[in-house]
Amino acid sequence: MIKILDCRSNNYQSKLNTLLSKRQSGVKKNTNIVKKIIRDVRKNGDKALIKYEKRLSKNTEITSSKKKIEKSIKSLNPKIKKAIDFAFNRILKFHSKQKVKNISYKDTLNNKLDYKYMPIDSVGIYVPGGNANFPSTVLMNSIPAKIAGVKRIVMVNPKLKNQQNPGVLYAAKKTGIKEIYSIGGAQAIAALTYGTKRIKKVNKIVGPGNIFVSSAKKEVFGDVGIDIIAGPSEITVVADKFSNADWIAADLLAQAEHDTNSQCILISKDKNFINRVKTSLTNQLKDLPRKLIAKKSLILNGILIHVRSDKQIIDIVNMIAPEHLELNIKNYKKIVTKIKNAGSICLGKYSAMAITDYNAGTNHILPTNSSAKFSSGLSVYDFYKKISYINLSKKGIETLGPSVITLANFEGLEGHAKSIKLRIRRK
Repeated sequence: MIKILDCRSNNYQSKLNTLLSKRQSGVKKNTNIVKKIIRDVRKNGDKALIKYEKRLSKNTEITSSKKKIEKSIKSLNPKIKKAIDFAFNRILKFHSKQKVKNISYKDTLNNKLDYKYMPIDSVGIYVPGGNANFPSTVLMNSIPAKIAGVKRIVMVNPKLKNQQNPGVLYAAKKTGIKEIYSIGGAQAIAALTYGTKRIKKVNKIVGPGNIFVSSAKKEVFGDVGIDIIAGPSEITVVADKFSNADWIAADLLAQAEHDTNSQCILISKDKNFINRVKTSLTNQLKDLPRKLIAKKSLILNGILIHVRSDKQIIDIVNMIAPEHLELNIKNYKKIVTKIKNAGSICLGKYSAMAITDYNAGTNHILPTNSSAKFSSGLSVYDFYKKISYINLSKKGIETLGPSVITLANFEGLEGHAKSIKLRIRRK
């Protein structure tokens, strides 16, 4: 059912890279469809948007009245509301620690240089909803945006069975989102980017989605800002003989149940432990409501890796650059400082990745497809743009200018040189 990779082989890294690349190449298959949808929505606005919603989601209503939203929220189980409130407070508290600091500098020539953070004016947050409902994702997107000071937050969220989820709507209300559209897929990304009569365009789009959403974000980048190309979920677990096989199997299945393209990887030096996890996966799958999704995910993208050393563990993890990493080993301190590529790292046997999806306080919108090698999870910083301010004194330009003139002439930019010369010419 699940692939096993033995690292005794000298070319194990090449084999692993082939397995990882095969999964990542799936995004490219949808490019032409996505481009067509984007072009159509950009040209025909609401008409095209509604056409794709009807065709792809059987959705005939892209907005809901305040009365309808309130009625839906009232139907929500109080226990769910309490859980959302609890998660809201923890996420708010942790993200509030991500304070930014403006820089102000004056040199000996009385030149003044400043670097200031300015909140982005408008942001569109994408909350998946075609296969499941994610009020947690509403919180993860909107709370850091609110802390940064974003004035306009727009939520797009596809309906599930032609209904908006009351938990998603309650989370939106909790964070003060007033502009909500029941749309999804590439058409939602296009509408947020270029605007329609009903939907005013935004400056940046954030949030995870399926392959079509990720492809669309990639296509429109440049016309709008984006956070990251967040693909299907991933987890890599490092375990040893002291780990609990049933716990580890459950952690892998928690990720596999997200999507058939999710990636679940176990790394261990103990072959017997790997076999116990494999058995536990089979047993636990039987009772999992989303077992068909999880089983296909494990068949397509699951890997059990038998390693020989800590060095191999470190090398493999840094190569995978997983979205989620669990170091479920007795002495994780021995290797954690050498791991440079991961979206988030759970340390110790009680730190289940599933907690971080909800109320640990950290953000669950994280880099996937090995992009943790160069990017980070969503944070307050993603909702700022930075501006440099330069105020040169007369002495400053007269001192810095000659050197600039030399470099400008060397680069063949005489207009640059003249711009300086006119200011430092003495009367």
